[in-house]
Amino acid sequence: MSIGLRRVVAVTAVVSLGLGAASCGSAKQASSGGTSGSASAGGSAGAVGPVKIGLLLPETKTTRYEQFDRPLIEKKIKELAPEATIDYYNANQDATTQQTQVDTALTKGNKVLILDAVDSKSIQSSVQKAHDAGVKVVAYDRLAQGPVDAYVSFDNHKVGELQGQALVAAVGSKANAGSIIMINGSPTDPNAADFKAGAHSAIDGKLKIGKEYDTPQWDPNTANQEAAAGITAIGANNVVGVYSANDGMAAGIATALKAAGLSVPLTGQDAQLDAIQRILVGTQTMTIYKPFKPETDTAAQMAITLAAGKPLDSTLAPTTVTNGSGNKVPANLITPIVVTKDNIKTTVVADGLYTVAQICTPDYAEACKAAGLQ
Repeated sequence: MSIGLRRVVAVTAVVSLGLGAASCGSAKQASSGGTSGSASAGGSAGAVGPVKIGLLLPETKTTRYEQFDRPLIEKKIKELAPEATIDYYNANQDATTQQTQVDTALTKGNKVLILDAVDSKSIQSSVQKAHDAGVKVVAYDRLAQGPVDAYVSFDNHKVGELQGQALVAAVGSKANAGSIIMINGSPTDPNAADFKAGAHSAIDGKLKIGKEYDTPQWDPNTANQEAAAGITAIGANNVVGVYSANDGMAAGIATALKAAGLSVPLTGQDAQLDAIQRILVGTQTMTIYKPFKPETDTAAQMAITLAAGKPLDSTLAPTTVTNGSGNKVPANLITPIVVTKDNIKTTVVADGLYTVAQICTPDYAEACKAAGLQ
């Protein structure tokens, strides 16, 4: 979990990773079939009128939600439907709270919900309740169970695969010298399962997994403790790398590695500012950049199109996915991008996610110069 960001265009992201190398294409090239501008997929936004839309995000520990997702979705909705009212809810990682928030949204007359589920399974009853009330549900970033009307996210299996490939490449010739630690995301997050499966598809048979953990609520402090426990169990001299499913946990893991005197490859995801800085100084190897604007724009367009009572065409929802309850859902899956030290300038800087000044604070000035950012 972006600003005067990425344009939504079709692309195939080809990432070829060597020991310190990654894709160097700009994220402006990294979206799927989502469109921008008017709500052409499904008709004129002007036909919507003063509709009420509920935006339900899952938590605040991951910086992306408040910093990027919320403002970008709200901005795009107002562009497409100036008379729309947006009711915002954040569940602070509490599934029960989110269920109550859905009830509140229905009581307030929200006609479309953009829902990023805390727990994809427990929210099913709320999705069913919305469906029974004639309220459309756009599953955002995480695929909720129940009769969902649309889904926008990234190719999450591909995210994990790219992370795993990066780790294998970075470990390189040390693969037979020890084991890695895998620290996966929250077991209640369906995306975490996809990241994990994708990572295993790249890692299995190439790296030995010494310890593996699933981390409740993606908590950085828990990840720190898991990393420390894994280091102790395996032995510091036998740890050759760490898979972290996201950047928030990577921050905790990096602290544990430093405490153990270890400098080994470490993955991440979400292109958080602190992760970019860790990549510059070598305490994190890579992150996955998921261009937020294509995702947020698509979510807004899906919501407005559904609010207008129009179908989602193949431009807005080019594929179909099946959720955990067996419902087939029209979907748009956007292509993720690997970021390493070599392509920070052509990805997160070029797209306006962060300025050089934001990244290159005094503590990182020398590393920025070495990476060609200053």
